Amino acid sequence: MPQTKRTPAGEALSNLILDLFRLNSLLFTAGDRLVAGLGLTSARWQILGAIIAAERPQPVAWLARDLGAARQNVQRIVNDLERDGLVTFETNPHHRRAQLVVLTGKGQQAFDAAMRLQLPWVNGLADGLSTKDIETVSRVVNALRGRLERSEEPGARV
Repeated sequence: MPQTKRTPAGEALSNLILDLFRLNSLLFTAGDRLVAGLGLTSARWQILGAIIAAERPQPVAWLARDLGAARQNVQRIVNDLERDGLVTFETNPHHRRAQLVVLTGKGQQAFDAAMRLQLPWVNGLADGLSTKDIETVSRVVNALRGRLERSEEPGARV
């Protein structure tokens, strides 16, 4: 017989998930405000960061995978970044149709400017929080992400 109510851990996790949804929305709004003067949005900034983190040019599908995002959404934003001269496309020697996304000098400058704005903002946001608590939350979030990435079906036991 299936469980009819949440376990205490399930209840706590459900509340955490709702808090994370709210936090995600607030983070995107704050990020949009932070980088608006640079002609960026949180989504554009996030993709520029994924391109830099990749350390070598990748196709949009790989960037989307790394971000845990839909390829179509990432493609739309990458197209906007290309239109604005922040990225360019290069031929992929391994796949004719999946071009590689390459950061331009203008894109690097925009990302660097965003990170300069982020520095005092994130330090202020962290003020008064313990590093240990932040690291604990990070471990829990990473563990949950790993479980979800390994799970094929939302109802499946992970």
